[in-house]
Amino acid sequence: MTDNSTAPLSKVAPSTVHKPARLRDIPGNSGLPILGHTLKVIKNPVALGKKMLAKYGPVYRTNAFFRDSVHLYGVEANEFLLLDKDKNFSSEMGWWPYLGRLFPRGLMLLDFDEHKAHRRIMATAFKTTPMKGYLERLNDAMPERIKAWGEKGSFEFYPAIKTLSLDMATTVFLGLEPGEESEKVNKALTNMVAASVGIIRIPLPGTRMGKGVKSRKYLVQYLDTQIAERRVKTGSDIFTQLCQAEAEDGTKFTNQEIIDHMIFLWMAAHDTITSSVTSLVYQLARNTDWQQKLRTEITELGLNDGRLPYKLLNKLELTEFAFKEALRLNPPVPMMPRKTVREVAFGGYILPKNTIVNISPISIHRSEDIWDNPQDFNPLRFSAEGGAKERHRFAWIPFGGGAHMCVGLHFAYMQTKVIMTHLLPHFEITVPEGYKAKFQILPLIKPIDGLPITLKAL
Repeated sequence: MTDNSTAPLSKVAPSTVHKPARLRDIPGNSGLPILGHTLKVIKNPVALGKKMLAKYGPVYRTNAFFRDSVHLYGVEANEFLLLDKDKNFSSEMGWWPYLGRLFPRGLMLLDFDEHKAHRRIMATAFKTTPMKGYLERLNDAMPERIKAWGEKGSFEFYPAIKTLSLDMATTVFLGLEPGEESEKVNKALTNMVAASVGIIRIPLPGTRMGKGVKSRKYLVQYLDTQIAERRVKTGSDIFTQLCQAEAEDGTKFTNQEIIDHMIFLWMAAHDTITSSVTSLVYQLARNTDWQQKLRTEITELGLNDGRLPYKLLNKLELTEFAFKEALRLNPPVPMMPRKTVREVAFGGYILPKNTIVNISPISIHRSEDIWDNPQDFNPLRFSAEGGAKERHRFAWIPFGGGAHMCVGLHFAYMQTKVIMTHLLPHFEITVPEGYKAKFQILPLIKPIDGLPITLKAL
């Protein structure tokens, strides 16, 4: 079939399908022998995507990292894949090649009824009472770290926020205070994250994957020794909350399930907040009018002790708009893969069973078909007056959507607001005159040069 229709949910009648679907019937190309489009994807996946979209349309096939895949483009494509009403797509098998060896059985690597059951239990760790406890931990730990940034004056922001977010993840997720134990835990997690994006996928000695697999073994043993105590003690950290979380029917996680979910959440929270807050700080440094608007909004809360209380989180509306706009321009996860569990029709084509299918948040977030002047930083896009209610709900997908919508998205908002609350009233953020950051897109968006900034005390 070679119909290049752009109808978003066109169906193919069963009577017209006489043999199994073939990937080669979908428009596209496989690039170079063996390597495919791998080098182009590494260099600039956005540019490659634009070129393929212009040449082949909103459904096209390609090859990168030694595997064939199909890419779907458009808000209807996002809805079709993420909402997945007919359970056509496996998130587990889509993400497995990248995360399976190091972060198996995390929430994003579960499907359908099993995923639903696990998510129902995990959601109890992100209800109001636990979230208030996490907020207090953030408020306790943030001032000292922000002060240390100010004492440096000029520094690269990305490695600084990466260290801070890792410390916060260890404090909020595990309840550990800075020290030798937390350093070992942080090092192990850092090794695992590095291994997840390593070229060599076999755990050979001396390779990133080798170090990552060894570090996972250490973290599994470390967490396992503490679960029995955490199931009965009082604690405001996420680890303790997961150990005690239970569904309405009394179902609880097993020890291994706690370990798997804990390691995955820990990784996801620290890496994505590092990327997204870096993007926000970059935009605030370039758009000083918005930096001042957020500073004024925070100051007007009248926080005498500088701590952000839970009841005032929703008062930081402009701060939330700015964070959402930073996530639009640079969604931390630029690609969201799935794998078909059966033949499925979309856009006039039949996608074969066991096909990797991708959508690209960064492509849709920067689309001129959806956003006016998409390269501009304009947080008011997310206000009612800016068209937020009229815009398609799958036009903005930094946290995914459907059943696999990020369970920790409200924690991400909260952590970002706490960072801004402790940073902006005390410091002005600047970048070198005429500076424009270049961002690495894969595997997570980050500035190539680390984002040099200067904090000027106010």
